[in-house]
Parts: sequence; structure tokens; C-alpha cells
Amino acid sequence: MLFSSITFIFMFLPIVCVTYLLSYKNLRNYILLAASLVFYAWTEPHYLGIILFSIFVNYTGAYCISKSHKPHQRKLFLLITILIDLDLLFCFKYFNFAAEIINSALNANIGFIDMLLPIGISFYTFQALSYVIDVYRKEVSPQYNIFKLALYICFFPQLVAGPIIKYHDIERQIDNRSENFNKVAYGVKRFIIGLAKKMLIADILGAVADKIFSQPVEQFDTLTAWVGAIAYSFQIFYDFAGYSDMAIGLGYIFGFKFLENFNYPYISKSITEFWRRWHISLSTWFKEYLYIPLGGNRVTKSRNYFNLLIVFLITGLWHGATWNFIVWGFWHGIFIIFEKITCWHKKEGNRCLKIAHHFYTILIVVVGWVIFRADTLPYAYSYVKNMFGLIKEHHISYEYAYYIDNVEKLVFVVALFLSMPIFSKILVTKYSSNLYHIVVNIWLLFLFVLSVAKIAASTYSPFIYFRF
Repeated sequence: MLFSSITFIFMFLPIVCVTYLLSYKNLRNYILLAASLVFYAWTEPHYLGIILFSIFVNYTGAYCISKSHKPHQRKLFLLITILIDLDLLFCFKYFNFAAEIINSALNANIGFIDMLLPIGISFYTFQALSYVIDVYRKEVSPQYNIFKLALYICFFPQLVAGPIIKYHDIERQIDNRSENFNKVAYGVKRFIIGLAKKMLIADILGAVADKIFSQPVEQFDTLTAWVGAIAYSFQIFYDFAGYSDMAIGLGYIFGFKFLENFNYPYISKSITEFWRRWHISLSTWFKEYLYIPLGGNRVTKSRNYFNLLIVFLITGLWHGATWNFIVWGFWHGIFIIFEKITCWHKKEGNRCLKIAHHFYTILIVVVGWVIFRADTLPYAYSYVKNMFGLIKEHHISYEYAYYIDNVEKLVFVVALFLSMPIFSKILVTKYSSNLYHIVVNIWLLFLFVLSVAKIAASTYSPFIYFRF
């Protein structure tokens, strides 16, 4: 079930909200758990057993860790739980990729597993891991109520595409939270903003990117190549940020406060800063549970660079079992290391230098998105060559105007404008009045109507991060 679907907006969500808000407080967690299981089973009922098994494994693992007093026993139970979690992820997400590599390298004949990837498995696996590791580190108390742990792992607002919620950030909210009109109102507004980002920006620019990326590289010129790359850069941002806005908004409706997942990443002046602003929940997860345990920056410089490269290679692999994602992670890791060596991200300068840093960052990010979006590495390589005018022979089938119309050009401008914090700063500093709130509410209602109309007129359009 998609957040951006008529079924969710006009049937599932109203029923859950009314049932939740009218029920006794001691029943609300169970209502949300039941709703979350229905939400997941609605799309993939045959995979419901996988997430229930994951809940049982991590509940049992954390319980055994908490009841063990000998360090080696605690480590053993932690290791067993982590291995089971990662084994589930490997079987569904990486087995075929590993089999392909082994078959190619050793001339073996390992058969592939023919199955769809369970939606959200990367997200809920990482959430489960954070819980078990937090219990092992004694940073949180074990959750002895399996239903409350199940709610944490499969809470439907962020179940299938994040943000990744670490257990220590939400532990107290499971048992002690409050709902009021202001929170519900804010949650509804945030949901509408996310829905508009998805339907009115991401999907429209996604159509532009799809048209261009579906063509052979030789059949469009350099300008069109840049249009496709930038269109996808905006698509993936507004698609994923839109989902995060909707998830955070839904959390507020039910009394939960999730941490922000995006903070205007396209205003960054370094790749280091970009990863502090992009997919913040994933970045902080890797920092807390991989980078720091590897030694972080408390080691030699060469080991620190190695740690960073490992983290970004795994970041790429987390997104999917293809060489494109691995190279994309390596691409970002190399520039992170470059900035570490040169102290690039710490350099201060005049306005011209800051602008140069910004364009350097955007260039690296956009080229990275081409690698991320392309179906194969050879296509990505040829596409980037086309972006820089290195394709010698073109066989152009359509002119530039074929790929983008006037409405899509307008959406491009809107996407660029909203990727900067100018608008939000103006609202906060100059227009805090009752009239402003009335205007905003009317505008949000208008966006909601437009978004629903777009949903009704569109075909099935899942969020990009559903496949991760």
C-alpha cells in the first residue's frame, strides 16, 4: 500500500486515525501494531512471516543478551542475532548477486533464487540491529513486551522506506507519548507537503528522467544529458524527502516525533556536508554502528581513510546488489577521503570560493546520481561522457523539446527554488501571523487537491526507495 494512493489516504489512514484517537491509551500501541501488520500484508501478505520472524529473532536475541552475565555469552548471542538478521537480508537481496560473481569468477553453476525483494527489508533489518546492539551496549533496557518491540520494528509510517529509527531515539515514546490537536494538525500539514513533493515534483521530473535514460546515449545531445541527470537528481530528492515528510507527519499524528531525514542537501559545499544533510538516518546509523566501531577517526590517517571507504562501499551495497550502487558508494567515498586529506570541507573563503565549492559538490553529486540511476555501468560511463561532450558521434532521434515541455520546465524551476531554505526562512522570520496561517492552510488544501488529482490520473508509481 502506497502513502500516495487513494486507498491509503481515504480509507486506511482515516480508519486507523479515528480508531486510534477514540481508543483508550493502553490499547493504542496494539491498534498501531495491528494497523502496521495490515499495512504490510496489504502489499505482500506472503512476506509477512519474514518480518514476524525478524521480530521474534531480535526479541529473543536481546532477551538472551540481557539475561547473560558473562561477556563471552553476551557477545555470542549478539553475534548469532546479527548473523541471522544479515542472513535474511543476504538471502533476499544479495544471494543472486553473489552467485553471479562466483559463477563468473570460478566458472561455477550456482542457481539463482527467483523471488521478489520484500519491501522495506533493508530498513526494518537496520532498525532491528540498532535495538539489539543498543541492548548489548547497555544503552537501553531490553523491551520485554514483544508487542511493543514489534511496533518499533514494523510501525507503518516508516516501515518500508524509512527514516531508519534507532531504538534509543524512540524507546521512551513507545510507552510515554501524548497526542493533541497541534501535533495532529502539524502531522497532517507535513503529510500534505510530502505528498505534494512526491506527486507534483518527483513524479513529474521522474517522467523526464525516464524518457531520457531509456534512450541510447548516442541518441540525445549533451544538453539533454544534463537535463536528464538534473531531473533525476531532483526526482530522487523530492521522492525520498517527500516520503520522509509523510512518515514524520504520520508519526506526529500518533504522538511520535521522528528525527529529520533531510536538511537541504543540495546547498552543501562539500561531499562531507552533503552526507550530513542527505538521508541523515542512514548516515548516522552507519556512523554509530559501523564507522565508530571500526575505529572512526581515533586511528591512524591511513586506517581512517580505509574506514571511510569501507563505510561508503557498504552504503552503496545497502542500496542494492548491483555494481552501479557499489561504484556510486566508492565514488562518494573517494571524494570524502579527498576532502579529509585536503581539509576541503573546513576551508573558509570569500563568496566566490564558496560558490566554487558548491558547484564542485553539485557536480560530484549529479554525476553520482547518473551512476546510481543507470541500468548498467557501461551505460553510466557513456552517459557521463555525453554530459561532458565526449561522445564523438550522435544519432539524435529527437530534439531537446521532445523530452521536456513547458509544465516540466516550470516544475524544474520550482524544484530548484524549494531545494534552498530561502522560502522557509522568509516564512519563519517575516510572516508569523494569523493571516499567514490562514493563507498557508488554504495553500496546503490546494496542494492536497492537486496531489489527489494527480494520483487519480496516474499509474502505479512507487517510491524509489521501496526497492532498497
